[in-house]
Amino acid sequence: MDEWMKSTNETDRKGQMDKMMQDWQVWSEAHKDSIVDQGSPLSKTKRVDPKGISDVRNDLNYMMVVQADSHDAACALFTDNPHITTIPNSFIEVMEVPHNGM
Repeated sequence: MDEWMKSTNETDRKGQMDKMMQDWQVWSEAHKDSIVDQGSPLSKTKRVDPKGISDVRNDLNYMMVVQADSHDAACALFTDNPHITTIPNSFIEVMEVPHNGM
């Protein structure tokens, strides 16, 4: 995101963001049966360790919860996601949350 923000002028960024948001609605509707929680933006990160509390930075900026038959199936849901098809050099990381039978 940092590189995109630096290397893309404001007008182009706004156009890409507008397109992404429109396409996101279409994508969400197409995958609505798999989406458990539409999610929300993520903000500042803090790390807590034996030395105390510190400000840290990571690449995470949004979270969403989906349900799929496998980790690979969950990843497949995102191959056409507007975030990666609209924003150059962007990516989506998919973390598995194992179901413990509860």
